[in-house]
Amino acid sequence: MTDPSHHENPPLTRREARRAARAADEPALPGSAARDIVGDPGAAEAAPGETDRPATLSEAAERSGSAGEAGPEPASSSLEDLFVPEEPPADGKRRRGRGCLVALLVLVVIAGGMTVAGYWAVNTYGERVAAFFGWDGPDDYEEGEATGEAIITIQEGDSGESISRTLYEAGVTLKPRSFYSHLLSRDAIPIFHPGVYRLQQRMTSEAALAALEDPANKLSNAVALQEGLTVDATLEAAATGLEMPLEELEAAAADPARYGVQADSLEGWLFPAYYTFDPGVTAEDVVRTMVERMRQALAEAGVPAGEEQRILTIASIVQREGVSAEDFRMVSRVIYNRLDPEISDTGGLLQMDSTAQYGYREEHGSVFSSAEQLSDPNPWNTYVHPGLPVGPIANPGDDAIVAALQPADGPWQYFVTVNLETGETVFSETYAEQERAEVRLREWCAANPDYSAC
Repeated sequence: MTDPSHHENPPLTRREARRAARAADEPALPGSAARDIVGDPGAAEAAPGETDRPATLSEAAERSGSAGEAGPEPASSSLEDLFVPEEPPADGKRRRGRGCLVALLVLVVIAGGMTVAGYWAVNTYGERVAAFFGWDGPDDYEEGEATGEAIITIQEGDSGESISRTLYEAGVTLKPRSFYSHLLSRDAIPIFHPGVYRLQQRMTSEAALAALEDPANKLSNAVALQEGLTVDATLEAAATGLEMPLEELEAAAADPARYGVQADSLEGWLFPAYYTFDPGVTAEDVVRTMVERMRQALAEAGVPAGEEQRILTIASIVQREGVSAEDFRMVSRVIYNRLDPEISDTGGLLQMDSTAQYGYREEHGSVFSSAEQLSDPNPWNTYVHPGLPVGPIANPGDDAIVAALQPADGPWQYFVTVNLETGETVFSETYAEQERAEVRLREWCAANPDYSAC
């Protein structure tokens, strides 16, 4: 049973003794009534003869603590006590102050919260904020940086935005929208004439526009084919550059056997390069030149005889799915890993959107395929049929051909481009990692709603 005398007259703790000593040493201030500054209605009146004055913070804390039931004092009865260490104990051994530890923990929690919030803000809005304030760098090259040569083709019906991307991919302008932004800043957008043009790399958008408007830069009897074009797009570019009827070129390409190609189509066999032809060249000569140039590229890469069609099929997917030459060999590895029955997570399904869109004959340039494209049973749809599609889907360049022969070493089975402006691509080993990367792509598209590929 507890000793009742302990409740009637309990001994002072060390902290209470310190407070009493400080209160006794403080000078009296005249002119005010003694009261509890926390407004306790049960506070006792001042003793007779005591000068009325406001209570100190220590006294207020003491009164607040003594207003309840008498007993041991809480560990931290005031803000002051968090930072005022206790007096050394009688045994001479100093104990660490709890207040400093609590304050340190509070600061750590606050700093951690600010770090997490800042990380979220940068990942969610960083690109938009950087673009708004111009922190993402200049939009154009500086005058005087132009160098080298770039050959580009403007097709019939090309818009200012598509020409802007063509210039960027050829190394003429700094960003995909540099040229288009310059066009929008003008009072009127000029009319662009189809054809092949010789420009320089690293030009300002203003200089590029002036070059496109100068008839001297338009080349005659020339064809400039970029990587990743279908056979139809290739023939259209040839018709534009050579001012040759498209029907003649289509007829010349209709029979692959005429050029020694054992396939149903010349898809993938027309090498992407810059060609010049003599006046009066025939459509068959044009097609034959492109096929022979592809044979040369395959031989130089070391493609074994009889493997040309298979390597071209892989290389064409690499060309359409990869963003940069650095990524091509990793994309190739993903294809080989998915084809390997011992390690494939997809049951041999390549699940490449480029093949689904090609087979559906609806290549709208979006990174997101429709449900109809993904479910259509055409023989190119690798979401439906395991293994490689029945043939190439585009014309690969040298880098893609080499990547198809020499894939990088790695466990990746998934990849997705998370920034369509920079081409940043994330390669993953598991589908859970892939899903997180896909979220980044959707967030990027949400932050860039005007981007045509979203």
